[in-house]
Amino acid sequence: MEKAESSRKRLFIGLTAATSLVVCALLGVLWIVPVIGLSDIHPWAPTVWGAVLAVIIGLVLWASLGLLLSVASGRSLPLTKRLRGVTIKLFLPLMIILARLFGISKERVRNSFIKVNNELVLAEGKVYQPREILLLLPHCLQSSRCAVRLTYDINNCKRCGLCPVAALLALTDAYGVHMAIATGGTIARRIVVQKRPKLILAVACERDLAAGVQDTYPLPVFGILNERPNGPCLDTLVPLPELERALRHFLRIEAGAPVILPRLARSAQSSQ
Repeated sequence: MEKAESSRKRLFIGLTAATSLVVCALLGVLWIVPVIGLSDIHPWAPTVWGAVLAVIIGLVLWASLGLLLSVASGRSLPLTKRLRGVTIKLFLPLMIILARLFGISKERVRNSFIKVNNELVLAEGKVYQPREILLLLPHCLQSSRCAVRLTYDINNCKRCGLCPVAALLALTDAYGVHMAIATGGTIARRIVVQKRPKLILAVACERDLAAGVQDTYPLPVFGILNERPNGPCLDTLVPLPELERALRHFLRIEAGAPVILPRLARSAQSSQ
């Protein structure tokens, strides 16, 4: 497990460094190409244009270096939150394009991005109240045989144990956090606006998690990958122990304190 985590981090660091170099190279080309023509407009035009691009290149390199140092050290360095925004808004799409050239799948890049984003969120070291945390879940974890509609009111669940929702409700009852199920990005954004959380714990696949982190920035999102024994988007599962550990971390519950998740909640998932 540690080897896999290390591999994902190395992938992210490598792609971030390569992407920043590509961006700087493109900016350098933008400076070289019009130099001859700019001098005809004004003698100072090439110098001004070069200075502007040099500043942009410096900012890209500074942001990349700061981000890489934050990832490598696991500490929240100055302006780390803004650096996370640069990665989310600019680097991730470019990283995916660059990864294709090397035969690296989008899922691997997104997986690496989620891992690093989680580390940056953890590095902020913030403590939250239960009411400030929203547990956001995908609709595909509901049993495909269930006729109950949970999207707008998760408390409609009958807690029959045929899917992880009963265990998740037990978890939220114990810790007092908000929980909601979304069928897509539009409903997820609406839920976030209604609940106004300060932290989102999101469970989904790589694609939806990466998109969710981008959509909700600068609101911090801690992503947990779902389990897909039946393939994507069908009767998926939630890694409950991992989710509970994340909740306890952000609520600052002592490591020695007893795990609250009831035995019934655990057996509900193991029966799937």
